[in-house]
Amino acid sequence: MYTREDVLTFVEEEDVKFIRLAFVDIFGKQKNIAIMPGELKRAFDEGIPFASSNIDGFKEYVLSDLYLHPDPSTLSILPWRPSNGRVVRMFCNVTYPGGTPFEGDSRSILQAAIRYAADNGVNCTFGNESEFYLFKTDDEGRPTKEPFDEAGYLDIAPEDKGENVRREICFTLSDMGIVPESSHHEAGPGQNEVDFRYSDPLTAAEDAITLRSVIKTIAMRNGLYADFSPKPLEEHSGNGMHINIMVHAMDGEDKLRAFMAGIIKHIEEITFFLNPTEQSYRRFGEKKAPVYITWSSENRNQLIMIPECSKDRRHLKLRSPDSGSNPYIAYALLIYAGLDGVRNNMDPGEPTNLDLAGKDHSELRKLPLSLEEARSKALGSAFVKGILGEDHLKLF
Repeated sequence: MYTREDVLTFVEEEDVKFIRLAFVDIFGKQKNIAIMPGELKRAFDEGIPFASSNIDGFKEYVLSDLYLHPDPSTLSILPWRPSNGRVVRMFCNVTYPGGTPFEGDSRSILQAAIRYAADNGVNCTFGNESEFYLFKTDDEGRPTKEPFDEAGYLDIAPEDKGENVRREICFTLSDMGIVPESSHHEAGPGQNEVDFRYSDPLTAAEDAITLRSVIKTIAMRNGLYADFSPKPLEEHSGNGMHINIMVHAMDGEDKLRAFMAGIIKHIEEITFFLNPTEQSYRRFGEKKAPVYITWSSENRNQLIMIPECSKDRRHLKLRSPDSGSNPYIAYALLIYAGLDGVRNNMDPGEPTNLDLAGKDHSELRKLPLSLEEARSKALGSAFVKGILGEDHLKLF
């Protein structure tokens, strides 16, 4: 948790030559501007201007420059850059000239959700499990659809050829101050998973953004291509980004069931932001990916699981999201949805302890089955409009 003074001292003493000021566009794609150390004090004092006219979700609001304000607590070394003349990165808030928060800044939207939760006596911690495929590249470095290996779930070397790549990914994340909880080979050929420990929602969102960047960088250094898309191989398992949520109530009561009930109530309205591509909907209902709006503590093809674990680690696992989502917005919507359940003392109903894979249960609610359907439900949602604003919602 660096302070402004810590960062200034670190940059001076550790031979830092470039500071990347990172932010994301409306879809969660990371952007950055690199500044030299001599500009760092100005960045903290005034912000660094940038032209917003080419950034998705920004150009529709403003014609003038916007400003990046780095958060010193997010300082991280980029360990794949040279040790002489180091490069560091900080995540930023985006404002108008003069410091007024920019309404299209996803980071600010999540920060507002965190404050709202605290005002209602709740704070949450998030962890995610990100799946991705490693594909071989051709002679010119372009990605192919040939998996790096033919291994299966939890296999080991020599069948699992991704073992050393995952090891390098985990060491790189550790060097950046992000400690993965576990990593392993997943069910699909060339498919892998890295899981994070729980942290506050803002840190968890930025860890998810960082993870994608690190994995893609390490894969490229190994002559591979990392693919996070929801269904890269039609006949094999899709890539999800399962989101684990712990709910901590300041009054000491267990609010997890009510929080889950709020998510279940609003899941159809927010699915568009958790699964924002056409390919997302080809994953649903296939290879244990959920399609029905159900929960259970026993079955892994449900939308939400509450795994059996010790009381201090009790959590829910939401299994529908994928890595196409903007983590800031996804986490914000989940917090607001869960809090609706807590504030109204909702009940999620009885668990659905059935194996739902490949079976038709017309009596059960389903997730939206296409991007068009999901977008329509989001655009028509008073709940979502109240969080993102009608004008901002129309930009997706």
